[in-house]
Amino acid sequence: MGNSNSALQQCIEEVGRSRIGFAGFPSSPLTFQGIWVRPYNLDVKVTPAAVVRPRTAEDISSVIKCANTNNVKVQAKSGGHSYANYGLGGVDGAVVIDMINFQEFSMDTNTWLATVGAGTRLGDMAKRLHDAGGRAVPHAACPGIGIGGQATIGGLGSMSRMWGTSLDHIVEAGVVTADGEIRRANSSHNPELLWAVKGAASGFGIVTDFVLQTHPEPGSVVQYQYAMAFGSQSEIAPYYKAWQDLIAKPDLDRRFGSIFIMMPLGALVVGDFYGTEAEFEASGIQNWLPKGEHRHIVLTDWLGSLVNGAQNEGLYLTNLPAPFYAKSLAFRREDLPSHEKIDRLFRWVDSQHKGTLLWFIIFDATGGAIGDVPANATAFAHRDKVLYYQSYAVGLPLLQASKDFITNFHLQVLEACPEAFGTYPGYVDPKLAEPQRQYWDANLPELERVKKLWDPMDLFHNPGSVLVQ
Repeated sequence: MGNSNSALQQCIEEVGRSRIGFAGFPSSPLTFQGIWVRPYNLDVKVTPAAVVRPRTAEDISSVIKCANTNNVKVQAKSGGHSYANYGLGGVDGAVVIDMINFQEFSMDTNTWLATVGAGTRLGDMAKRLHDAGGRAVPHAACPGIGIGGQATIGGLGSMSRMWGTSLDHIVEAGVVTADGEIRRANSSHNPELLWAVKGAASGFGIVTDFVLQTHPEPGSVVQYQYAMAFGSQSEIAPYYKAWQDLIAKPDLDRRFGSIFIMMPLGALVVGDFYGTEAEFEASGIQNWLPKGEHRHIVLTDWLGSLVNGAQNEGLYLTNLPAPFYAKSLAFRREDLPSHEKIDRLFRWVDSQHKGTLLWFIIFDATGGAIGDVPANATAFAHRDKVLYYQSYAVGLPLLQASKDFITNFHLQVLEACPEAFGTYPGYVDPKLAEPQRQYWDANLPELERVKKLWDPMDLFHNPGSVLVQ
């Protein structure tokens, strides 16, 4: 390492006071990448200047001061599931604050507000909420995702149409800011900081904990899966058109969450209805969904639905590190492709060389309660969206042909839906043009103003974070 990194390492080691497991550095190459860094997307090479696993907010404060002194960027890592390894800085040379030790949990049974450490994985949080009184918050299906990332980019999941995003449930957060100060952010203290944390925290500070509003768990959950096996995607198109017509209905029951997954030789429709089987039947939703021998419906409870949801998500994107490439786009109701354009898109997929058998194109229904919140109430901007699409290609190795397929499909979608703009900040894409505008849309100018106040030297930085203008 050069003199600057040597000085940084010395400073961080002094903060750790020789504690075992406090920090790792590139000077120990045999353990650094495999034990400390552990990138999620193996196609994106990143070497941080250091990875630190603090135990207290005071540790974080001192490490931030080391980074300031040595002019090094800082990023938090919670679950470490960024598609472009932005939790590792996204580019070489950042100090990574790995929040794995921040596992605090408590429940106030008078207010039903839960305090959750920012390093908590979603599966662990769900179990702790359940055990603390049968409570729940909306979040994604993958149990290994960290709440620190999930609740600061949005937090979309099958239950979001019913309850909104994860970040809509943040009442207060502990944040260590760029000056090393340890602060509380809520409606009374540092409200602008809380506003920015709720959708764009990677550019504003290190969140140590959240105080979350919770809901009573649903008593019953109907989970459904419809598998369609065909020789071409053109044969799948009619089923997708019926599904899109369903999720675009303005009066669609908010208890219904759904995903349509295109994959080699077929498709899946999976999701949840948060109610009884009789209520699901009465909703009429089944009349819009595929029929046939591959229809599978399960009545379960809340925790069972989370387990099954995680298994369904594992069908298309593993929790394990792998080389992959992804693109995405968000749609308002008026942006959705016509039936004719859907037919054209699905025929186009049939005609392409994919370069891998592990490719997936996923359409995720949103809207409902998410749109009840004004677009400028939090940093999260996409309140008017009813659908996201995401595409993935996974390969060992990941071939250029696979990347070309994913990129060209995205271009086909943009041609079919020219008014569609922007995407969910959690669907990180390092190739995205103007990522800040696409992630935060009309909220970006205000985020840039707040960034100047809280982080004028752009200490908290990755290629897609809010920048100082």
